[in-house]
Amino acid sequence: MMIRDIAAGRLVDGQRLPPEREMAAAHATTVRTLRKALAEMEEQGLLERRQGSGNYVRAGGPTRAVYSMFRLEHAVGGGGLPRARILSVDRLPKDADQPAYGSSDHGTRFRRLRFLDDVPIAVEEIWLDAGAGAVPPEMVQDSLYLTYKRALKLWITRAEDRVGLGPVPDWAPPAFAPPPGQVTAFIRRLSWAQGARAVEFSRTWYDTERALYVQRLI
Repeated sequence: MMIRDIAAGRLVDGQRLPPEREMAAAHATTVRTLRKALAEMEEQGLLERRQGSGNYVRAGGPTRAVYSMFRLEHAVGGGGLPRARILSVDRLPKDADQPAYGSSDHGTRFRRLRFLDDVPIAVEEIWLDAGAGAVPPEMVQDSLYLTYKRALKLWITRAEDRVGLGPVPDWAPPAFAPPPGQVTAFIRRLSWAQGARAVEFSRTWYDTERALYVQRLI
C-alpha cells in the first residue's frame, strides 16, 4: 500500500513517515511485520531509514511501471491497494468501437473486476494489440503492465485518458454494484510502449459511490 501511495503521489519524496507503532496500528499489523516491509522498501530504494530520526520516502524508481498510471482511489479517505480478478482472457478481432491503434485487427482481450483493498470499484476491458505479442495465460497477474514487461519485454510508458459517462456492460459480475445498463463514470484509455503507435486500448466503468478518478501533478 505504501508503494502504491508513493506512485500515486500521496507520499512524496523526502516525506517523513509516522512513527512505526502508529503505522502498524493504521495498517492493522504488528510492528515486527511492518519493519520487514520497511526493510524491503529500503532494499528497493524507496525508503531511507535514518537512525534516531525515522523513515523517509524516496520517490520514483520501480513504482512508476506498476502503479503510477492507476488513477482510482477510495471515494472516502483516498488511496487503497489495487487488486484485480480476471474474468476472461480471449484472443479476438477488435470491435468497431475501438480507435485505430497497433498493427493488427486482432488483440488479446482481458476482462477484469477491480478492487481497492477488498472493495469492488470497477470493471474493465483491456485490449492488447496482437502485434505486441500474446501473453501466456499463466503469466497474467494483477498488474497487466508488469505482466507485459515480464512476458513480452513491453514497457507501457505513457497513456491518454478520456473520462465521461457510459452504461455498465452486460458482462459485469454481480459483485460490481451498478447493474448492467446503468450509466456510470467511464474511462477510455490509449497506452503507448516504446514505439510511436499505441499498443493498448481499455475501457473502465467505475462505481462513483466507492471510487474517484484522481490525477495529481507532482
